[in-house]
Formats: sequence, C-alpha cells, structure tokens
Amino acid sequence: QVHLVESGGGLVQAGGSLRLSCAASGSIFGIKGMGWYRQAPGKQRELVATITSGGSRNYADSVKGRFTISGDNAKNTVYLQMNSLKPEDTAVYYCNQYLVTGRGVYDYWGQGTQVTVSS
Repeated sequence: QVHLVESGGGLVQAGGSLRLSCAASGSIFGIKGMGWYRQAPGKQRELVATITSGGSRNYADSVKGRFTISGDNAKNTVYLQMNSLKPEDTAVYYCNQYLVTGRGVYDYWGQGTQVTVSS
C-alpha cells in the first residue's frame, strides 16, 4: 500500500515564502511524474505545477516566476517552493504522484495541506 504525506503548509503574510513537501512510502518501483494542485473555497481543484521523472516542469501561469517544483526520485519526494506569496494563493494544496507500484501504475494523492496568505 502506498501513502503520501504532505507537510509545510501554514499561515504567511503576503510576500512571504513557504516550502511544501510530499513524501511517498510503500511498495514503489518508480516514478512517472509528480505534481501539486490546489483548491480554494468555492473553486475547482487546479493544477499548480508538475514535474516528470526526467525533470521537465510545467507551471500554471498564475505561479510562474514565483513557485518552483522539484523532485527527489530516490526519496520519492516532491517539493514546492513558493515565494512572493499572494492572498489569492490561499488554498488547500494537494500533491500528486504517478507511481509504478507492485500493483501497477497508479495516481496517488496526498491528504492536502492548508496554505493561508494574509494581506
């Protein structure tokens, strides 16, 4: 069984920084891709950033130049460095990992971590 555990959320003032982490554990044989998504109250979940196992990155326009996604395949961990945070970045952030496991290739989601940016 595979579990994803997120950490690093919290309350920060506008202009501040936070770093999110998401570590996967269990019967994992490889990583196809990793990403971060977010969901603000009353809104649909949206993509924030993704990274492939080869290191190719993709960002939502709203976070380009401010957020950086990185991954450590050896640790099955994905990170999201968030700088110059804005109140509109307030949301629950979810990590996603597309993993090769003993049961096959599946998408896994973290439990979500709250990020609140005050003005």
